[in-house]
Amino acid sequence: MQDEPCMDVAHLGHLELLTPTPDESLRFFVDVMGMTECGRHGDSVLLRGWDDYERCSLILTASGTSGLAHAAFRVRSEQALRRRVAALEREGAGIGWVDGVGHGPGYRFHDPDGHVLEIYFETELYEAPPELRPALKNQAQRYPARGCNVRRIDHFNCLAVDVRANREFFERTLGFRLTERIVLDSGEEAGMWLTATNKSYDFAYTKEAHGVGGRFHHVTFALDSREDILRAADVFLEAGVPIETGPHKHAVQQTFFLYVFEPGGNRVEVANAGARLILAPDHKPVTWTETERKKGQAWGLKTIESFHTRGTPPLPDMHEKGSPTDLGHKGTAS
Repeated sequence: MQDEPCMDVAHLGHLELLTPTPDESLRFFVDVMGMTECGRHGDSVLLRGWDDYERCSLILTASGTSGLAHAAFRVRSEQALRRRVAALEREGAGIGWVDGVGHGPGYRFHDPDGHVLEIYFETELYEAPPELRPALKNQAQRYPARGCNVRRIDHFNCLAVDVRANREFFERTLGFRLTERIVLDSGEEAGMWLTATNKSYDFAYTKEAHGVGGRFHHVTFALDSREDILRAADVFLEAGVPIETGPHKHAVQQTFFLYVFEPGGNRVEVANAGARLILAPDHKPVTWTETERKKGQAWGLKTIESFHTRGTPPLPDMHEKGSPTDLGHKGTAS
């Protein structure tokens, strides 16, 4: 890591998810998750949580498969954007400039595992139409009172063939700080959680079980409380959405979690994320051993096998245990 902390990245901005069932996925995010549609662009629909300050936090794009198209971070200034672009170009990771959807020019790059990411500064602040204006002026949008009532995007998790190489890349080029990680008995890193803010993590990468690069694990949206996570479980039950695991509490980062699959096959988490803050400027990363992680989650729940083996896009030549079909999903099989 750099000797002097680099604070050029402000926060996670949005994700673009691919779905082979765009209509069903859209209904899931609007009716079940409680997000709000806020625009369309080609084959993409823009969605937002009720307290996201930018125009959108999720771009849902019709595709022949599922997975992550790109993840985007907002930086703190135009100067910060230029500094980070220069660092990425020195690394040879640059893809190039693109016109943003819901924000200004963005610079795209790839990580060592092949995921596509983006940084930008100029953005479109959300202006609620009259029917969605909140009673309180310090809130972005009226509370939807629909489905899970997603408040905001919180973090995402990608799968990586080489977790350590990706961690060092993000530390070196964008200045992210490591807060927690998993190290196997062999010395290999199996998981890393990085932050650009006082949140305990903005994203994570965990070990890809099949040695295939560029795959996606999940996106997480924040709800207000643990009780909201429990209520979300009932919402999913009534909507016929398969619950993969939870509600429960992670040992790593202590997030209270609930994981489901949306109709296109992507894994989605709702959580009271952001409950832990990293306030110490000299925070020492927490390292979990292989033995400690085999104990399961915080209160003893064993991690379901599909959590380690299933990602998107689906792999054509092998059956991944824990696919939507295995879990009773009526949507596209993995």
